Amino acid sequence: MAQFLLRRLLISIPVLLGITVAMYVIINLAPGDPVTALMNPEQMANLGPEWVEQQRESLGLNDPAPIRYLKWLRETATGNLGYSFVDRLPVTEKIGERIWPTLQLMLVVLVIAVVVGVPLGIVSALKQYSFFDYLLTVLGFLTVSIPSFFLGLVMIYVFSLKLDWLPANGMYTVGQPRTFTDSLSYLILPATVLGLAQAAPIIRYTRASMLETIRQDYVTVARSKGLSETRIVTGHSLRNALIPIITIIALNVPSLLGGTVIIEQVFGWPGMGSLAIASVLGRDYNVLMGINLVIAIMILLSNLLADTIYALADPRIKYA
Repeated sequence: MAQFLLRRLLISIPVLLGITVAMYVIINLAPGDPVTALMNPEQMANLGPEWVEQQRESLGLNDPAPIRYLKWLRETATGNLGYSFVDRLPVTEKIGERIWPTLQLMLVVLVIAVVVGVPLGIVSALKQYSFFDYLLTVLGFLTVSIPSFFLGLVMIYVFSLKLDWLPANGMYTVGQPRTFTDSLSYLILPATVLGLAQAAPIIRYTRASMLETIRQDYVTVARSKGLSETRIVTGHSLRNALIPIITIIALNVPSLLGGTVIIEQVFGWPGMGSLAIASVLGRDYNVLMGINLVIAIMILLSNLLADTIYALADPRIKYA
């Protein structure tokens, strides 16, 4: 296991480098730059093109793109992600302030998706072609089909404006001491919107995986031995069905990160998603590279964690 983890970590290094190269190329191919993004055309016309070039030179934007990437990579290797072009604050400080709210939202969403998706998928498989099975199928397709921002706006309208049960945006009540109950009230709506969207595919994959395992010969033998249905489902069928479920949960991390960008804007959640939107609008290259680097590392670690959990879920899997 230790050799496998070490090998995977070593393989992740060139993968991460390739991701950073692709990100840097895409960011620099976008029209505009930090200097033009921070000023309107009238200001640039008054100051003149010479002033604009001076600002570009001071920010190092006149260097060739490969040279700028190598400089960024050299500083990143030392833990320095540079400074924001907009407010001159360290990128690590800006991301550090936003990463915990995003991780907090993601963890709650994953818990909701797993707690809702896996049990409902099991029940749907055990009651195949029943009314409950068809109902879950319809609800699952509806949840996946409805855009998250639209569902978020609907929930804000219903639970915040009409019923006045939950706050509409933010992370805590300004001007009051932060408590667990207060923070939880702000977390419920965005986490529920994303959690339901993530639970729908988990339900379908759990159902399909369970249907495959409950028809195996060893399940028939277990029933012939007189084992209870609960023990058969949890001890035999579910454990063998976990591998594709774990894979789907790990593969949902990239879509979950993309969903948080939209949901954080809708609910005013102060996470990395809203910081990414502000950085795109301001052409803040260093902040964008820092955010994408953190996201890439999170995705690689989630895949590595999924591979590790495989051996715990199925003892037949050995990492030689």
